[in-house]
Amino acid sequence: MINVDVLVFSPFQENTYILSDDTKECIIVDPGCLGDEENQALVEFVDKKGLKPVKIIFTHLHLDHVFGSRFAKNQYGIPTVSHKGDEPVLANTKSYANMFGITMNDDPAPIDIFIEDGDTVTFGNSTLKALHVPGHSPGSIVYYSEADGFCIAGDVLFRQSIGRTDLQGGDYGTLITSIQKKLLVLPDDTKVYPGHGPATTIGFERENNPYF
Repeated sequence: MINVDVLVFSPFQENTYILSDDTKECIIVDPGCLGDEENQALVEFVDKKGLKPVKIIFTHLHLDHVFGSRFAKNQYGIPTVSHKGDEPVLANTKSYANMFGITMNDDPAPIDIFIEDGDTVTFGNSTLKALHVPGHSPGSIVYYSEADGFCIAGDVLFRQSIGRTDLQGGDYGTLITSIQKKLLVLPDDTKVYPGHGPATTIGFERENNPYF
């Protein structure tokens, strides 16, 4: 069984997820920690739980989801995983942060492993399937656990909303089609953990999301 824990970071209130199982291996999803205090909060959480991080995986590479990527990679010496479609976004991270009045001391970590639709991510005894769901960004990935009935959706799908499409590489039509083909076909009770805000389920969104 995969344990899903969340830490909320930065002025963007971004959800950083820590996924672990009974082996104590874990993956860090979208490390959005910003600054020394939040970086330390991540380390303290991992230490308190007695976890061993083995990978950093990204749903996408917008700035609020990569603020802490360099720190986490340096702290744990582990590889980063993302879809190649979002790699160009990384080059603009520090300049975008400046537009929001946020100073980043380091560039985000480069991507070590590129993942495609249908690939799997493993840790401990657990496996996640990568679903490529573009539209919010070209390389948006949703990580799905069929065995545990949940997905980590990034900024693709929110409770009664969807990701914005006016950022670099976004496209509204692509996003709607992607969600319909890749996410709304999942079982109703599939829990959805978004990049911001509260969790929801596929069934609830199918019935109550005004975009569908």
